[in-house]
Amino acid sequence: MSPPTDTDAHDFGDERGCPKCGHTDTEIDSIATTGGGLSKMFDIQNRKFTVVSCTNCGYSELYRGQSTNDVVDVFLG
Repeated sequence: MSPPTDTDAHDFGDERGCPKCGHTDTEIDSIATTGGGLSKMFDIQNRKFTVVSCTNCGYSELYRGQSTNDVVDVFLG
C-alpha cells in the first residue's frame, strides 16, 4: 500500500495503516520514565513503554503492558 495523496489524506475508510498518513511501515522502540513521588525524587525509572512510530511521518503512540506484536496491530488498526 502506498501513502495516500493529498486529496485522500484523511479518508482511509477501513484501510489499515498509520492513523495520520496511512503508511504501513513501523519502527518499535522502548522508553522508561519516572513515576511520581519518591521514584521521581530519586530518578527511578519504573514505568516502561513500547513506542510504535510510523517510518513515513514520525507519528508515534506509547503502549504500556502489551507484547510488541499486539501494539503494532493496535497501531495499524
